[in-house]
Amino acid sequence: MENDSSIASLAAILRTEADRLSAGDRLPSSRELVRRFGVSPVTVSKAVALLAAEGRVLTRPGSGAYVASRHAAESPDASWQTVALGDRVVDDSAVTSLITPPADGVIPLSGGYLNRELRPMKALTAAAGRAVRRGGSWEIPPLNGIADLRRWFANEAAATQDDVLITNGGQGALTHAFRALAAPGDPVLVETPTYPGALAAAKSAGLRATAVPLDREGVRPDLLAEAFAVTGARVFYCQPTLHNPTGATLPRERRDQVLAVARAAGAFVIEDDYARYFAPGPTPPTLVSLDTHGSVIHINSLSKISAPSLRVAGLVARGQAARRIRASQVVESFFVSRALQETALEFVTSPGWRRHLTTITAEVETRQAALLTALARHLPAAEAHLVPRGGMHMWIRLPQDVDEAALVAAAGRAGVLVSPGSLYYPSEPPGPRLRLTHMAPLTLAEIEEGVRRLAKAF
Repeated sequence: MENDSSIASLAAILRTEADRLSAGDRLPSSRELVRRFGVSPVTVSKAVALLAAEGRVLTRPGSGAYVASRHAAESPDASWQTVALGDRVVDDSAVTSLITPPADGVIPLSGGYLNRELRPMKALTAAAGRAVRRGGSWEIPPLNGIADLRRWFANEAAATQDDVLITNGGQGALTHAFRALAAPGDPVLVETPTYPGALAAAKSAGLRATAVPLDREGVRPDLLAEAFAVTGARVFYCQPTLHNPTGATLPRERRDQVLAVARAAGAFVIEDDYARYFAPGPTPPTLVSLDTHGSVIHINSLSKISAPSLRVAGLVARGQAARRIRASQVVESFFVSRALQETALEFVTSPGWRRHLTTITAEVETRQAALLTALARHLPAAEAHLVPRGGMHMWIRLPQDVDEAALVAAAGRAGVLVSPGSLYYPSEPPGPRLRLTHMAPLTLAEIEEGVRRLAKAF
């Protein structure tokens, strides 16, 4: 009786009962509710918590739950805000859909983080324990980040310690980079398709995302040059390694061409290196390591490879751009928690870090193979755009007559969560697509079952 429907049913009963009582009256005890309705103490606790969140009851530890004053449970009339706020809207729907945990019983073939069994929880917990015992862990850190952690990120990016700013995760780094490098109304070039979080951050900054096509090897430099010329843009956002969602990796020759195109346009390149630790083998050098003109803003986040709440990333930038990005973060949130920075440093400098990377790269290959096998068995009509060597996702092309939105909804009803391809396009999508994530399900059996449920919906 601890499922969501039982909790909702009991909450509805208690809501009616609270409405009949006066402010300050005590609700029946947990023991009485368990006896009367035949539910567990956990169900009672969660139902009461729902009413407390609504402001209908007040809980007093050791005493019980009491009916709140009526005015406490009523929201004020906020209709006047429609006029005051105007037309500008921050659309978080795409990002929210990617980070909301699935309901019980639903298999996630979507999401951008490791499942809980793959996260290095013992190593992170030990790192956090060591970090908070350090002197000064709760003090104000240097505004650009603690020196040893900046040095570590600099080594990862072939940069210098002074070039690194510690940010609140990769999403925070993107937000500050867009705000610092372009003004509201400016165009920004993006690969198409691309990461929805980048589209949302650009839109929130008032920028206009313009699509640049890519092929199986990543963005096409000739079309990038044309887009710079046509739009006058001064910023290009890209994911050169294991691109999200397609999995494409830009070859070395194209990387040199992209940098040359950006230099000719007098533009910045934001290099989102989100998947660097999901590659089982060597990858081409990062754009920032090839950059000799200060054109590249490089972002390396630890959240995806470790745990969602390790919101720590290293952003590499040089010159005036670096000063602007740092100022954006200081004005918005001052700095990243020193305790969190110390935890990240303890983790990435421990033996557990390398062991974790070895485990994950092996899992990537095994899980990718399991997903491809399941698709071939249950959903042969779905075609993989390419089979990347690494990464977390597969980009799937569906037959042209498939209603993408209807399929995603039907899949949800069948108990599997998938990402609609339309989320990843800044403009009109070319056809029905899905992004399937093999690192989110708990087991290989869940991958198989998730694809089977998707095929049933199809």
